[in-house]
Amino acid sequence: MKKILNTLDVSDIPEFNKIFSKIGRLINLDADREKVLDEIRDCDAYLASASVEIDKEFLKYANKLKVIGSPSTGTDHMNLKLIKKKNIICYDISKEFELINTFTATSELAFTLLLAILRQIIPAESDARNGLWSREKYSGHQLFDKNFGIIGLGRLGKISARIANGFGMNVLACDIHNKKIENVKMVNLETLVQQADFISIHVHLNDLTEGLINHNLFNKMKKNAIIINTSRGKIINEADLLYALENKLIYGAGLDVIDGEWLTEKKLYNHPLIKFSRENKNLLITPHIGGATKESIDGARMFMAKKVASFLQELE
Repeated sequence: MKKILNTLDVSDIPEFNKIFSKIGRLINLDADREKVLDEIRDCDAYLASASVEIDKEFLKYANKLKVIGSPSTGTDHMNLKLIKKKNIICYDISKEFELINTFTATSELAFTLLLAILRQIIPAESDARNGLWSREKYSGHQLFDKNFGIIGLGRLGKISARIANGFGMNVLACDIHNKKIENVKMVNLETLVQQADFISIHVHLNDLTEGLINHNLFNKMKKNAIIINTSRGKIINEADLLYALENKLIYGAGLDVIDGEWLTEKKLYNHPLIKFSRENKNLLITPHIGGATKESIDGARMFMAKKVASFLQELE
């Protein structure tokens, strides 16, 4: 009988457990690293939460592991080279286009972050809750006719372009491929950061994109620019971002991701960007909730469960 370890929260997806009922024993655990390392020793399959890194230490314990399934498009929580070296099959959903083309949540959140900063939604709401009707204090700016820059015109970049067009914005984009998209002007990265009022990042993290947004580019951005990152934290050089915010090289930033999301609560509390956000209104950080909608979470987790189950059945 196969042993399957799951660290995804499937408490309100009863169908998930049924998928493995005839294949083996499914163990549902919280994403607690110590518990996972103890349990993974004799597991055949692992359904992976991004909260637990699959690194050298993890794989040292996973002697029987044959397959990993991560219902995410990002893979920076997994050491793919080492996983492959250990002959473990690893699935993610980055190229499952029929599935992920229905997931618009991350692009929607990018505009939520942008508007929240631009219109100072959080401090304005706090004032209203405390009986302060400070309307003039929170006058902001509209999106119409502003330049919206998209770095990476893939699936989410295209969705973001459509949303920006709906707001009546002028859309600029840069991509490693020369793409032709209606109502989108293709430019190089330097031109984009110079002309865009708002910049949204939609590229995967790899050797070419790590630290892509750095001091050199921040210096070329408009003073009123807002940068949004719903992709991966390491795409922005965080020390350079902090400098840009502190020295008003740009107006603000909205982040759904940071470098080190899997740190302990104490270390996260003292993360330089999180510390800055506690005292400054021009940096808004959310805890990687871009894809955290019922539709995308349940859909991705059910898809991955079926994929892993199918793999295990083929082993028999």
